[in-house]
Amino acid sequence: MSKPLPHPVADFPVLPVSTLKLENGLTVVYQHTPATPVAAIDVWVRAGAALEPDPWAGMAHFLEHMIFKGTQRILPGDFDRLVEHRGGMTNAATSYDYAHFFMTTAAQHLEETLPYLAALLLEAAIPDQEFEREREVVLEEIRQSYDSPDCVAFQVLMQTIYQQHAYGRPILGTEETLYGRSPADMRRFHQALYQPENMTVVVVGAISRDRAIESIRQAFQVFPTPPTASPIASSEAEPPLTSIRRQEFCLPRLEQARLLMGWLGPGADIARFGFDRSLRDAYGLDALSVLLTEGRMSRLVRELREERGLVHAISSGFSLQQESGLFSITAWLDPAYLNQVEAIIGDRLAELAAAPVSEAELERCKRLLCNEHAFSTETPSQLAGLYGYYSLIAQPETALSYPQRIQALCPQDLQRLVAQYLSPQRYAAIVVSPAD
Repeated sequence: MSKPLPHPVADFPVLPVSTLKLENGLTVVYQHTPATPVAAIDVWVRAGAALEPDPWAGMAHFLEHMIFKGTQRILPGDFDRLVEHRGGMTNAATSYDYAHFFMTTAAQHLEETLPYLAALLLEAAIPDQEFEREREVVLEEIRQSYDSPDCVAFQVLMQTIYQQHAYGRPILGTEETLYGRSPADMRRFHQALYQPENMTVVVVGAISRDRAIESIRQAFQVFPTPPTASPIASSEAEPPLTSIRRQEFCLPRLEQARLLMGWLGPGADIARFGFDRSLRDAYGLDALSVLLTEGRMSRLVRELREERGLVHAISSGFSLQQESGLFSITAWLDPAYLNQVEAIIGDRLAELAAAPVSEAELERCKRLLCNEHAFSTETPSQLAGLYGYYSLIAQPETALSYPQRIQALCPQDLQRLVAQYLSPQRYAAIVVSPAD
């Protein structure tokens, strides 16, 4: 689910979430959940891989690792021990558009643990020796990704679609780019991006609003001094596809062929795409993904797997990104059926563009998406992640309006979206076959 909006809906629920901006520019999101005695803390930073210059590819993800290597006052491993000894957990992730750090702990331990998380984020020492050691860990991640046919195929798809934008580079970087950078480079990257205006801190849990906000205000006071020369890059917007871009290759030890098809979709850049239009289209593409491949009654699963036995499995999805989203379809199948399956998918998309879906079929999609949203908002940590994500693409308050906006979709919306975004004449196709 892309988690982002469709037609305006008159009556949204009053959401129990509040947002404020502190004096230093830091955005804070808070929700009280008294039924569960925990606190979930999410920190979202606009410090993703898309902001790296080409020769620095992999820096954002590598920095995510180095954040946990301590400060001048906190030794490597101290933070993990502090949280784990109190029954909590912590982790992090990096995408093209953001870095995300999260922690869940018992509510009574918030004041103990939050200052340590803030210190790691704002005072990262990035020691030379730890830098060299952790680089080998990241390089091993890269090598492991090469062992996954699906990871390799997806990265080729990204490179084929995004030929100008940084989304075409691997988030992990390469051996060449990782060895080409120094601890000093990483410190500059950190100092440039880990600033209050780039950061949102979310707290959801059994703690009062005043207590949560004061804890954040005390912990997130002193930010790094920005470097005199910023290493941050901007990406050129990816132009629309005008034809079919195809890449074919073979991999050893492959039992099933892969067919990946990808289309450029709307981005979450409100200045460029418009708030309502971009998120409305993103939600509609979510519904199209369900229509095509979710469950035995979906169109492509029913025809290609259940009735005709042409694929072993098929899936699809829409990923909303800041500047350009991606709609993709992936099929696992016998190599003999590659051309036939690709042609059928193109024909079915053309049919969707020519005639609206039935109300009954659309209702099924709405029901599945709304259920999925309900299951994704059951815990404080799920809510904190949702609010943090929305704080970067829109406003946190829109996070729980997803069901209402999905319900506002009509058959003509899906017909328009297929015609606008999912052309059978303009997409990228990646074919991976078993090596002889």
